[in-house]
Amino acid sequence: MDGTGIMFAEFSSCLGERIRPIVVSYPDQPLGYGELEAFVRTVLPKDEPFVLLGESFSGPVAISLAASKPPGLIGLVLCCTFARNPVPLLLPLNRIIHLLPLPTRFSSLGAPWMFGQWSTFNLKATLRHALARVSVSTLRARLRAVLEVDVSERMREVGVPVLYLQASMDRIIPKSALRHLRSLSPHARVVALDGPHLLLQVLPVEAGNFVAGFAAEAADAFHASPHAGASRWRTGSSSQR
Repeated sequence: MDGTGIMFAEFSSCLGERIRPIVVSYPDQPLGYGELEAFVRTVLPKDEPFVLLGESFSGPVAISLAASKPPGLIGLVLCCTFARNPVPLLLPLNRIIHLLPLPTRFSSLGAPWMFGQWSTFNLKATLRHALARVSVSTLRARLRAVLEVDVSERMREVGVPVLYLQASMDRIIPKSALRHLRSLSPHARVVALDGPHLLLQVLPVEAGNFVAGFAAEAADAFHASPHAGASRWRTGSSSQR
C-alpha cells in the first residue's frame, strides 16, 4: 500500500533482458482508485505492446485499466490481489478510518503478515524505508479505497490473457478473493507459489520467471497477429501495498 515502487527493484531485475519494466510510483496524496487509475494511464506505453502488472492494493487499478482496452495492452498479471473488498467484515471500518492510528514505521508489527517465515532484516528495512515516505493521510485514503472498491464488472470486460500469482501463505488476501476473480475470468491462468503476501519481494526469481514466460507468450501471440505493428514491448508494474 506504500505505492512508492521501492520494493520492486529486485523483482524488476529478475525479468530478463527482453523486458524493460516501468515501475509506476504513486504520488503521496490521499487519492482513490479512480484517481490512481487516471494517473497510471498517463504513463502507459504509447508506441509498443506491454503487459500490465497489478500487485495487492494495485490490482483494481490494473483491472480497470485493462478493461478499458488501452492500445498496446497484450496481457494482465495480477499478484496477491482482488477485484473487490477481500474482507467484507471490515467494511464498517470505513466510518472510523480517520481515527485509526496508522504509523508509517510499523515494519516490526507488519512483517509477520507481509513476509511470514521469510522475513529478513533486509526485507523489513526495505519495507520500513518505503512506508516512511508515505503520509498517514495517504495510507488512510488507500485503506478506505480497499474497503469500498468493487471492479468485478470491469474484470469481466478484460479481453487479454490473464495470469494470477497466488501466495500459498498469504495472510493478507484470503483465498476467497481468488475464487471470486476466477468466477469473473474463468480462463485466467493461476500459478500458486509457496510464499507470503509480498510474493514478488520474497521470491523475485521464481515470480519473475513466470511473469517473463507469460509476457513472452503474449508477445509471440501479438507478433503473430496480422494487426501487430511494434516490435518492442514492456511490462508496466503498478506499485502497491
